[in-house]
Amino acid sequence: MSQDRRKISAALMSVISNITLMTAKIVVGILIGSVSIISEAIHSGIDLLAAVIALMSVKTSSIPADEEHPFGHGKIENISGTVEALLIFIAAIWIIYEAARKLIHPEPLEAVGWGVFVMLASVVINWVVSENLFRVGRATDSVALQADAWHLRTDVYTSAGVLMSLAIIGIGRQSWPDLYLDWLDPVAAFAVAAIILGAAYNLTVQSARDLMDVQLPREEAAWIRSLILEQRPVIRGFHQMRTRKAGHFRFIEVHIQVDSKMSVDEAHRLTQEISGRIREKYRDSTVTIHVEPCRGDCLEKCLTGCIMDDEERSRIRREKPRFSQ
Repeated sequence: MSQDRRKISAALMSVISNITLMTAKIVVGILIGSVSIISEAIHSGIDLLAAVIALMSVKTSSIPADEEHPFGHGKIENISGTVEALLIFIAAIWIIYEAARKLIHPEPLEAVGWGVFVMLASVVINWVVSENLFRVGRATDSVALQADAWHLRTDVYTSAGVLMSLAIIGIGRQSWPDLYLDWLDPVAAFAVAAIILGAAYNLTVQSARDLMDVQLPREEAAWIRSLILEQRPVIRGFHQMRTRKAGHFRFIEVHIQVDSKMSVDEAHRLTQEISGRIREKYRDSTVTIHVEPCRGDCLEKCLTGCIMDDEERSRIRREKPRFSQ
């Protein structure tokens, strides 16, 4: 299966699972009067909307670059992730409101067993689907799929919390009929909202950073620098390395300094080798390498990325041709 088809298939599975779970939670939540289950239904509704956005974004991001979008359509995945995070914030606020209202005006729960069943099903299904989304999202470097995976993984934890609260209420009714434990339902909803807010914040940071053209992660930039350093002494220095990411597409620019006597053919082969190795490591990378002659001038911008020792620099300055006025 191609990379794009894997992404679309994973996103479609998420849409189908969220439709099923949201419907089941709404029906059971209303029937037994559980605000925590209804809050989970809202959470699944937001997950569904996020899954639809992710599905649309992975389809769009795979469209090749065109005249109007010369750098491709990768940033649609970052926009998708940011929108998903904002939707989670809205859902969390609504859940907090409903939980507070239920805590102030308590209502007894009915048929707790149905609530336990639907939340257990939610935990199992969302775990399986989120694992698939994480696996495909990491393999294809899809921001949208990984954001959707975090949505569902958060739902796993919140559903487990609601499941525990309902189980305690059910066991309490059987063992201690006079003990009132229904207050655990809105309290569990508060816990759901708190976890959702934390996930929303993390998703906002992760998705929005690439919209601001933040440089690649430190370990990726370090790998590129080490690759350039491997080319010494052919490469004498480098500077103005700039990197950014749009969805799963990476953009790398760097200036390298070589012997001023190097032929154009040799310089071209060198840049092709470096570019090829970067693309081999990070697929869908656009690499731009500007070649400059090193004559030992040692300007400030050169010294920051110089990979020669003092003896080599002195030798190059001595060999520097002196042009007559």
